[in-house]
Amino acid sequence: MLSLHMFLRRKKNRLGSESVQVVESNRSGYKVVKSFGASRDELELRSLERKAQQWIDDQRGPRLPFSWEKDDIITDFMSTLSNSQVRVHGPELVYGSLYDRIGYNAIDYEKFEADAAWDGLKAYITNSRMAPKKIIENYHNLWFIERAFRMNKTDLRIRPIYHRLRNRIEGHICICFTAYTIMLELERRLKKANAPFSLNQAREMTKSIYSITYTLPETKKEKTTVLKMSDEQQMLVEIAQK
Repeated sequence: MLSLHMFLRRKKNRLGSESVQVVESNRSGYKVVKSFGASRDELELRSLERKAQQWIDDQRGPRLPFSWEKDDIITDFMSTLSNSQVRVHGPELVYGSLYDRIGYNAIDYEKFEADAAWDGLKAYITNSRMAPKKIIENYHNLWFIERAFRMNKTDLRIRPIYHRLRNRIEGHICICFTAYTIMLELERRLKKANAPFSLNQAREMTKSIYSITYTLPETKKEKTTVLKMSDEQQMLVEIAQK
């Protein structure tokens, strides 16, 4: 019967190739049970690994199909496992062999190779009748829609809504979307002017732009004056007023 401590490994050789081996671990160390060849080619190495795995599976016999039978294997295995085995071999090596035995660590190489045929490709599933090129262009703009929801929820605080009347709820949402439209327009102008700051940085700059309103003592007229701004703040105002 095949030992539960057998596993598959690659071993690097001095000349640069790799050998595919089935190794058994015991208290005295490791023992090579069977070697399946060596190669430098990755595809050939995978083929050798499949052969080695098949050999291990043949030695074990057919896998048990019922979960209660797997439970019996685990119970029997745990009843014979000692602390010295775990210390010598390590938990991953011991329990990894158990997983191999009950089929949890098996690789479906046919499915693996079928999936590999799609590596580097991206598929789009849609019920739209638009041309394929148009569908791909619209998908690439998905980030813009996601950003719109994120900005409305965080920057513009569209939620939570503390209103209960329909007209007030609609008014709250309308104000938020109007503010979002203004932000987009400002972003467009910043890009057009090649501004050295982003939309978020511009928003932060506006928080420190102050104005003062005062009344003249003689004429009693009110005047509003914007306090002196930094160079970047002045640039932002000029861009917004264009």
